[in-house]
Order: sequence, then C-alpha cells, then structure tokens
Amino acid sequence: MDTSKLFRLDGRVALITGGSRNIGKWIAEGFVAQGAKVYISSRKADACFATAEELGPNCIALPQDVSTVAGCKALAAQLAEHESKLDILVNNAGAAWGEPFAGFPESGWDKVMDLNVKSPFFLTQAVFEPLKAAGSAGQPAKVINITSIDGQRLNPWETYSYQTSKAALIYMTKVLAARLVKDNINVTSIAPGAYPSDMNKAARDHGAEVAKGIPSKRLGVPEDLAAAAIYLASRAGDYVVGDTITVDGGLVHAALGTSIDA
Repeated sequence: MDTSKLFRLDGRVALITGGSRNIGKWIAEGFVAQGAKVYISSRKADACFATAEELGPNCIALPQDVSTVAGCKALAAQLAEHESKLDILVNNAGAAWGEPFAGFPESGWDKVMDLNVKSPFFLTQAVFEPLKAAGSAGQPAKVINITSIDGQRLNPWETYSYQTSKAALIYMTKVLAARLVKDNINVTSIAPGAYPSDMNKAARDHGAEVAKGIPSKRLGVPEDLAAAAIYLASRAGDYVVGDTITVDGGLVHAALGTSIDA
C-alpha cells in the first residue's frame, strides 16, 4: 500500500464557483498546491482575475454570474472552450439574507434559494458531460457542494432562507450522489462552521467571543477547509459518496447546548 500520493491532484482539472475570495479561494489555493489546474468563477470579474493572478499560472479566471440557469450554462460553455474533461466541481457560490420574520421579503427568499440550491443543481447538470468524461471506476470525478452547519442545526438568527437552503443542499447532495455514482461521479458536501469571512461577519468581527462557544475553542482557518476539500477531491476520498463532512470544531456533534452563528 502506497499512501504517499493519496492527497495529490496532479493532472486534475477543477472548477470552483465563488472562487475569488474566502472559502472558494482557500480551496482553490489548496488544489493548486496539490498539483491541480483550477478554474475559478465569480460574478465580479476584477476580483476573479486578481485572485487567479495571485494564485499563479495554474489558476484561471472564468468570470460568470451563476445565480441563473443561463449563467450556469454560460460558465459551462466557457469551460468547454478550455477543457473537454472536468475532474472536480466545487459548488461554493452562495448568498445569505437576514431579516425579521414579519418583514422577510420574497426577494430575500428567492435570491438565496436560487444561488444556494438551484444553481448547484443546474451547474452540475451543465457540466455533466465533462464530469462523465473525466470519471472512471478507478478514478471517479467529484462534485463537492459547500453547505453549512446551518443546514444541520438551528442558529439563533433570522436567516430563514439561508438555513433552509443549506439543509436542502445537504439532501440534494445525497439525491445527486445516488444518480451520478453510476456514471463514476461522486457527490459529497462540506459543512463549514464558524470561519471569519464576508458572509460570516460574527466570526469575522467578534472572533474571540464566537470561539468561546466552539468545543475546539477556536475559529476555523483556511487550512481546515482546504484539507477537507483536498481529501474529498483526491484519491483519499474516492470511497466517500453522498456524505457531508462537518468541519466546525465540534459545534454540531460535540457541543452541549451551544448556539453560535456560522
């Protein structure tokens, strides 16, 4: 048994949505370090190109807004101009919305559900053929959905559409896994906990206070998420199908009545 290359991604091609910052950027950086060629997409072209330049020649920007089905198809078409096969898709682009129940708007429901649930489905559908072309019994292609611990347990905030969307995406991961495994495409998800980011302002702006409620007594760092994504994307994770890996310092599975925004 040779375990020396279990986590390498040499020769693999990856596409990461929301790849210009925070979680998407951390995963992109991790994939590049393991030898992958990584395409990153985000709706802000300037940020997308800046991140690609920062991460080096094996990171290529494909700016696109994937909040619509048309945008998902456009991104797939852009990718097809460069690659005929896709080994790894990371559905990371997402949105959140917080507003009191009595006034929670339809726009706050639709925006979040469209980007967090509908887009991962239709982008996976749009790149199905490149994924299928890359996958084999000995080396399956991978789809990794970035979900959240807010889809596994309640938080105290009025983020109704966000929490619902992440629970839906966790279940959709199972549904897609059951269908796509026969085409040698493994679908999994990662549920992050409290990481300082533009979306998680509580962890970003009040990190020391948030960390007190986490069993591990610290916030997540980029390496924690990059490591989980590398595991699932590489040979090391080839036998993981339909599961969600929770990367949260024990908040969901080892906390005693603690509730922390993530």
